[in-house]
Amino acid sequence: VRARMQRLLDDGVIQGFTVVLRAGKGAHGIRAITMVEVAGPSAERLIRRLQGFPEVRTLSTTNGRWDIVAEIETASLEALDDILRRIRLLEGIAGTETSILLSTRKGMTASGGEAVTRPAEG
Repeated sequence: VRARMQRLLDDGVIQGFTVVLRAGKGAHGIRAITMVEVAGPSAERLIRRLQGFPEVRTLSTTNGRWDIVAEIETASLEALDDILRRIRLLEGIAGTETSILLSTRKGMTASGGEAVTRPAEG
């Protein structure tokens, strides 16, 4: 198997690997989605600031009431509370709303492939 994988890598067929872990098996346990309303024309500056927080896993811009959506991952609720406080203190943020993710039933891998959580058999 290793030789075949190495050939696929060498030939450029495989460009990289993605590991999909079961919920709660990663380094962190608390995940949340935070919607951010930006005051004025400061979205790009806020995105750069948010990119500096290691707890912020993904950032997306959106339309509608919210301007930015951030996925946050922390080791504890206390750490989540702390990062949310620090985010809310950033200049240019008009408001936020956060929802803690309880479980993931279907998701996408970093390479764009689908990762579906299924109950263990047995």
